[in-house]
Amino acid sequence: MLRISLRDGEKVVVNGAVLRAVGRTQFFIENKASVMRGSDVMAPEEATTPARQLYFHTMMAYVDPAGSGEHKEQILATLQKVMALLPSAEAAAICASFAAKAAGLQFYKALTDCRKLMSLEAETLEHIEPAA
Repeated sequence: MLRISLRDGEKVVVNGAVLRAVGRTQFFIENKASVMRGSDVMAPEEATTPARQLYFHTMMAYVDPAGSGEHKEQILATLQKVMALLPSAEAAAICASFAAKAAGLQFYKALTDCRKLMSLEAETLEHIEPAA
């Protein structure tokens, strides 16, 4: 059982449906469901870098199991881009962890690795000078 507490106006996605709290509320999920807090949801226009795109496609595979085939293809293609951009041993270890979780359909857990990759990517892109 999972207990979720929401503040007034806070959103949560449950099995692809967006719910918005009216007033302070809490509810219990008593069976298996895909649940994401609104603050963890990324809009398509926010997926502006390879690691952010990986997060977006992984999130979509989690909240949209019916379309997971297409999302998995996008995940594989995007993971290759991330690995090319972040060739460090640390990034490779995170990518391997991510791939194992995604292959096991543990998309929610894989999002943690995506956040780590987004952080490494931000550090890497910070050091690249814009083309003149």
